[in-house]
Parts: sequence; C-alpha cells; structure tokens
Amino acid sequence: MKSRLMLALLLICIACNRDASATKTGFDGAAAYNYAKAQVAFGPRVPGTPAAQRAGDWIIAQMKRRADQIIVQSFDHTTADGKVLHLRNIIARFRPELPERILYLTHWDSRPVSESAPTPEERRLPVLGANDGASGVGLFIALGDYLKKHRPNVGVDLLFTDGEDYGTFGPPNVDVLIGAEYFAAHPLAPGYRPLFGVLWDMIGDKDLRITQEGNSVSQAPEVVQRVWDVAAELGHASVFVPEAGYSITDDHTPLLQAGMRVIDVIDYDYPPHHTQHDTMDKISATSLGIVGDVAVGVINRQ
Repeated sequence: MKSRLMLALLLICIACNRDASATKTGFDGAAAYNYAKAQVAFGPRVPGTPAAQRAGDWIIAQMKRRADQIIVQSFDHTTADGKVLHLRNIIARFRPELPERILYLTHWDSRPVSESAPTPEERRLPVLGANDGASGVGLFIALGDYLKKHRPNVGVDLLFTDGEDYGTFGPPNVDVLIGAEYFAAHPLAPGYRPLFGVLWDMIGDKDLRITQEGNSVSQAPEVVQRVWDVAAELGHASVFVPEAGYSITDDHTPLLQAGMRVIDVIDYDYPPHHTQHDTMDKISATSLGIVGDVAVGVINRQ
C-alpha cells in the first residue's frame, strides 16, 4: 500500500512538473534553448570572422526548412576606422502573399569586445553571447517550427539583423545597429509597413523580468499594451511586468525613426552583459518558453 501511495504521488508530481513547463500555445522552449546552444557552438559571431560566416549559413539553412520565403540582404559597411564589414540580414517570411504583416526581429551577431569584464585582458576578448544574440536566434528558429505547423492568419517576417553589437553605443552611436539601419533604408518592398513590430533581445535570462522599454512606451504604446496584455492572458504577468524600464538604443530605434511601430522586448538587467560570462548556463528553456509563448500569442491574436 505504501509503495502504491508513493508511486501515485510521484506520478502527480511528474504531471505537475509537465504542466509547469508546458506553454499555453505549444511553443517549444526546450527546442529554442537547443537552437541557441547550436548557435553558441560556432563561437563568437563577430562580423567578418569565419564563425560568423558559418553561423549565418546555418541560420539560412535552418530557416529554408521552415519558412515560405528567405531573403538575404548582403551589404558592406565601412567602419569609422576604415574596415569593410561584409554583413547579412536574413529575413524568413511566412505567408508572403498576405499584405497585412507582423515584423519580429532579433540580432544574430555577437560583440567583439567584453568591455564590462573585470580585467583588461578579458575586456579585449569577444563575447560568446548566449543571451545577447543567441537567445533571440533560438527563439526565432523555434518560432519557425511553430509557424510551419500552424499557419498564421497574418503574414509574419522574422528579421535576423547583423552588426547590431559591433561598435560603440553613444551618443554618438558608431558602427552599431548596422543591420537594422540598413533594413530601415532598404525595406522588403517600397512602402513596406508592418502592422507592428517587436524586437526580441536578451530574452533567455534564467532570472527573467521584462519591463516596458521607455522609447517603446513613448513611441509605440499601443504595441507595448498589446504584448503585455497577451502575456497577462497567458499567465506571464510576473515576467512581463507592466512597469517602466530603461530607455534603450537598440535595433528598434532606426525602425521607429523610419515610421514603423516597433517595440523592444528586453531584459536589460543581466549582470553577464558584455562579459565573458554570457554563456549557456545563464539562460534557460523555461525563460525561452515563456517568451515564445507570448510571441506566438501575439501572432495568434491578430
């Protein structure tokens, strides 16, 4: 009798754990984590390096298996010190025939220096970027899995930007947000205007707490409200906290300046940011599952 009781309790616990880890929409946070891990395995994805070339090729190959259309924007950028960077924005399109579209974006590069590290030696090293770069890539490839199986009622464009984190954030900004600036100046088609857009950046932190980014609130408040309403409906109000957060210069900035209604979903309180400690053990499948749940919920609401 005692063994039967213990077995019953064990089965109940297993069921509870499964329920706790499951997402309402069916988004697979574990898959997103594994895709992020595969991206990190290439090493730092600094523009102009072999690791970046291999990682970009891998993203393109992954999204070709999932999306209806792939567009690669290849372009050169000359840095302030005269170096020519060969960069690629990668756009995965779902339902490209539909005129009404949602734009999601994330950056796939990682930073060439670790300026927030404690020692001079470490500051000269590139960042591995598990959270700052790979978490968004993992999220998007898992979104591709979902959207391939569950055809959206609205067009969805997943934009992987290059060169977001290369140079110096100002003011003035020097050699940063490069891919987003290129996309803003070279949209997918003349007059391209998504219904709204969301930048997903640094969204894998184990201790995830996402507040409302200041520029998003001031320039696209209705999009902020939409995302946070969906998060609350899905039971994620403790993570998507309806409080004012930092005002951040990020990939949404040039798109806002181009007239697109794009917000930044970011957990900027991340101690390993721009250090050698931004590694896979700092992010979690649970966090990626929560964010993926919301990303899917926003699309499904349209």
